[in-house]
Amino acid sequence: MILPIVAYGDPVLRKVAKDIPQEYPKLAELIDSMFETMYNAYGVGLAAPQVGLPIRLFVIDASAFADDDDLSEEEKESLRSLKKAFINPTIVEETGEEWAFNEGCLSIPDIREDISRKANIKIEYYDADFNKHVEEYNGLAARVIQHEYDHIEGILFTDKLSSLKKRLLKGKLTNISKGKIRIDYKMRFPDAKKAR
Repeated sequence: MILPIVAYGDPVLRKVAKDIPQEYPKLAELIDSMFETMYNAYGVGLAAPQVGLPIRLFVIDASAFADDDDLSEEEKESLRSLKKAFINPTIVEETGEEWAFNEGCLSIPDIREDISRKANIKIEYYDADFNKHVEEYNGLAARVIQHEYDHIEGILFTDKLSSLKKRLLKGKLTNISKGKIRIDYKMRFPDAKKAR
């Protein structure tokens, strides 16, 4: 089921999400709906707060990045196979040089900015079957995970911008929160009367 994506300005996007138990109601159905919602909006990741749920869950399918000619075959294969749910994740370690990449967010449509993040991460999480994993990722795979992980920590990519950039984007962000934006996927706006 396609869910409405929560727009910038909604308080749920600022909450630090809570861990979920293995018996969380209809978890498999929720994960399927999140993937369907993400694909419908042409995203590569979606966190539960973005569909209004302050829980520690996000889904990723980074295969769209695997066509980048600048990547090695190993990186391409890593991205092709990165389709999974991360439940109750904790980033244990972030290492390596920071590097900038142009990021966007389904909750903040039509805004893209260069964001610097560490190159490598180690993450501990449970998969959709509640099996525990500790894995390491680098490059674009690490970046997609870091972006979604930020969502469950109540952090948006715009928080990482300079004060000047934030001031320049203030009007656009206000318009997004009021629903004054053209989008081709279902959204819920905090300052608008209804979802559209």
